Amino acid sequence: MTPTPYLIFQGTCREAMEIYADVFGGEVGMMMRADAAEGFEVAPAKSGWIMHGEVRFAGGLLMGSDDVMGDTPAMAGCSVMMSLPTVEDGARAFARLAEDGHVEMEYQPTFWSPGFGTLRDRYGINWMITTDAPLT
Repeated sequence: MTPTPYLIFQGTCREAMEIYADVFGGEVGMMMRADAAEGFEVAPAKSGWIMHGEVRFAGGLLMGSDDVMGDTPAMAGCSVMMSLPTVEDGARAFARLAEDGHVEMEYQPTFWSPGFGTLRDRYGINWMITTDAPLT
């Protein structure tokens, strides 16, 4: 059994998932618009919002949707942890996610990893980026 993060956005799900696919070398899968779902009523202001979207990575899946119903609590108490093969890959992903976001801890060597950092991206999603590379 593998947990799959399910992220909630405020009208930016499609854009965010496309960026995450680019940053992590994944492919955007299903992008189901809420206003295209038969029998599902959507407020005009939320026309085009995503009811369910996904990005597939080597060995992983990231899912998300826009908050179509408007009652999803903030996700402040969780982060998505991504481990990349090299320190350089981690640094590149961290820099991309940090664009127009807020860095909590710069990507840097730590006592447990040669590359680790935390940030909140422009969409309000918290990330922990690390590397599979061994400590030297």
